Amino acid sequence: MPPMDESRFKRRRSETRQALVRAARRILAESGDTSVSVQTIAQLADVGAGSFYNHFTSKPDLFAAALADALDEYTEAIDERLRFLDDPAERVAAGVRLSARVAESNPEIMRILCNCALVRIYASRGRLVTSARRDVEQGIASGRFTVADPVVALYALNGSMLALLELSFTQPGLDRNKAAGSMAEMILHMLGLSREEARHTARRPLGDAA
Repeated sequence: MPPMDESRFKRRRSETRQALVRAARRILAESGDTSVSVQTIAQLADVGAGSFYNHFTSKPDLFAAALADALDEYTEAIDERLRFLDDPAERVAAGVRLSARVAESNPEIMRILCNCALVRIYASRGRLVTSARRDVEQGIASGRFTVADPVVALYALNGSMLALLELSFTQPGLDRNKAAGSMAEMILHMLGLSREEARHTARRPLGDAA
């Protein structure tokens, strides 16, 4: 049998890695149980068990990659719709409200966020954390937010977001858009906006962000 050409080899290697990442994402979304065996992961990915260690050094390595992959997909979907907003308060509010829409269109990502501990999300150091930190720091620097500690504000912001997502999956019949609007208003007030300004900002039409 002739040797496989390099481009085909790279393509198949990439496909195998992506299959493993997709399998890990499925596990994170369905149960969050990272104690499953490598054999189970390989079966879900429909690849040989021996292929696992050609791409990942350990299960924590794989699940970190799967979490980062989901977070990047989520952040890209949100940031693409926020690109026209300059006000950090509007970005925060619109991001919260748009997350409710992502929960409708891509529940797997939202379930991954719900099932993964907050500390693991921050440890990923992905675009989600970078974007949120940027908005908080810009809000503080501009005087839009009066909260003193950006780290505390960042954890409070994302903790509130996770609570909203958890609520959306545990309360059948919940109006996610209405709940997201209320949460956005509460977050903005927590960050330092007056109640009136927080309410006004959280209820602005999303416009192109829709």
